[in-house]
Amino acid sequence: MTFFRTIILALIVILSVIGLNWLYYEIMGKRSAKIVSQQEFREGMRKAQVIDVREKNEFDAGHILGARNIPFTMLKQSISAIRKDQPVYLYDTTKTLSVRAANRLRKEGYKEIYILKEGYNGWDGKTKKKN
Repeated sequence: MTFFRTIILALIVILSVIGLNWLYYEIMGKRSAKIVSQQEFREGMRKAQVIDVREKNEFDAGHILGARNIPFTMLKQSISAIRKDQPVYLYDTTKTLSVRAANRLRKEGYKEIYILKEGYNGWDGKTKKKN
């Protein structure tokens, strides 16, 4: 009986950690940026800086048409390439890296930050692949 209690306790701990991680990213996302739908993203991206925060190999495999690649791992070094006077539209595969990037941008004084809700995986608009 103690073996099953140990298994159940371990599952509860694992699920709690997953749940807390999800909650953290939801709170940080709402605090640092506005999470927008595909439609809102499409409508605003023409007047904004669209930034893909995935790594270069993922970007080259396919990205939203008009986006530029600034990987999250290089964001701190490349932040000066992002203008503060224009809205910033961020996306990654889901939205985890975008939330982290938005948090960093907010701390640097950026005001208009938007994150694609479903990330690139949920995008059904125009894309481009590097040959």
